Amino acid sequence: MDAVGEASALPNGCFHEPLTLGGVKGERVAPQGALDGRRLLYLHGGGYTIGSPRSHRPMAARIAEAARAIALVPDYRLGPEARFPGAVEDATAVYRALLDAGTDPGQIAVAGDSAGGGLAMALALSLKAQGMPQPSSYVSISPWADLTQSGASYRAKADVDPVITKPGLDQMALAYLGGLDPNDPLASPIFGDFEGVAPVLIQTGSEEALLSDSVTLADVLAHARVEVRLEVWPEMIHVFQAYGAVLNAARRAIKVAGAWMDERFA
Repeated sequence: MDAVGEASALPNGCFHEPLTLGGVKGERVAPQGALDGRRLLYLHGGGYTIGSPRSHRPMAARIAEAARAIALVPDYRLGPEARFPGAVEDATAVYRALLDAGTDPGQIAVAGDSAGGGLAMALALSLKAQGMPQPSSYVSISPWADLTQSGASYRAKADVDPVITKPGLDQMALAYLGGLDPNDPLASPIFGDFEGVAPVLIQTGSEEALLSDSVTLADVLAHARVEVRLEVWPEMIHVFQAYGAVLNAARRAIKVAGAWMDERFA
């Protein structure tokens, strides 16, 4: 995954550099046109077991460019070496470090894909539990928000999803949870209480096994009176936004997400 990410082109004029925030190593990805003080905390996907800032650098860069923000991409701890809730703790530490550095929470957006999309929602719950200010918004792309894998789409989309399989996710969930309860809201945010969290945009594909996670998450957020927008992109697969270099729908989705965040920054 890292090799693919490092071999892919970044937007013109975008640069990246190592960065450590809150004791968590990661990358700072700065596209042209980023507005002063505006930050995008981007949480990469990979089933809590693979992936890194390097593997997701092009995607984070494109989304940051669309949001006119500088992206901060933490290299959060992964299973099985680091078990739950290590990833949530790292994401929370990075967010807290941003606040401690004087960053206005209204100038922060949080985004993530797949496990990172679920982690973004777990971060929302973590911030709420600790009484920390919410960011301006969250963007959750094809979120893995139910580590029990109980949604209907895991079966209904099994034959059409070329990326995700339930057996594969079962293994990743075991590696991350290590036998802990998958019903914990910080592991499976669909079981959380989101009342009072910032607005959420969910983007998913109609042909992915994780479709149910997005639909259920949107329902949970709506019942908690959170401003939520669910976009199901027809004929698209898991994290189709990653194919922005070659796929027009991916570029359009990223543009939509960037504009949505732009409207909610303070």
